[in-house]
Amino acid sequence: MKEKIGVFYGSTTCYTEMAAEKISAEINILTKTDCTRLHDINDTSVLKMADYKYLIAGIPTWDFGELQEDWEDQWEELREINLESKYVALFGLGDQIGYPEWFQDAMGYLWQKLKDQGAIMVGTWPNQGYSFTHSKALNAEESMFLGLPLDDENQFDQTDSKIQVWTKKILTEFGILNFE
Repeated sequence: MKEKIGVFYGSTTCYTEMAAEKISAEINILTKTDCTRLHDINDTSVLKMADYKYLIAGIPTWDFGELQEDWEDQWEELREINLESKYVALFGLGDQIGYPEWFQDAMGYLWQKLKDQGAIMVGTWPNQGYSFTHSKALNAEESMFLGLPLDDENQFDQTDSKIQVWTKKILTEFGILNFE
């Protein structure tokens, strides 16, 4: 595979970083290449996203539906990126028990921001198996999350298996591999 996949994430407590590393490793295993490039947006500009045709972005939701600080610091720069014809998949981290009214809200904000920049958004995930009251990361029918929701506070034992299923899904939706 000659195309590279940019994996961009913001992480305060290292959980989003660990998920990004797992996603990157799983994609490299599935494609049998070293095609992913990890970018911690704490020290990489989000403008670098324009260098990739395929993007994965990871964002945790903080407190009462707030953006993680590295994403917040670069939020306005996202408007400067032309993402037309670029495929983007999102994953988020959140706490469905501690913050059930704002579960994965930051992923919903990021989805809308990147969609507004012309991105082809892929990687939805069913909302079954979660316990929350509200989320801005759900599609209009509220049946699917707009990306992969991970909850390492309450469902850490499910993270690896969800990543394995989701990476196959997004590689298929990217048009890189077909697992169906």
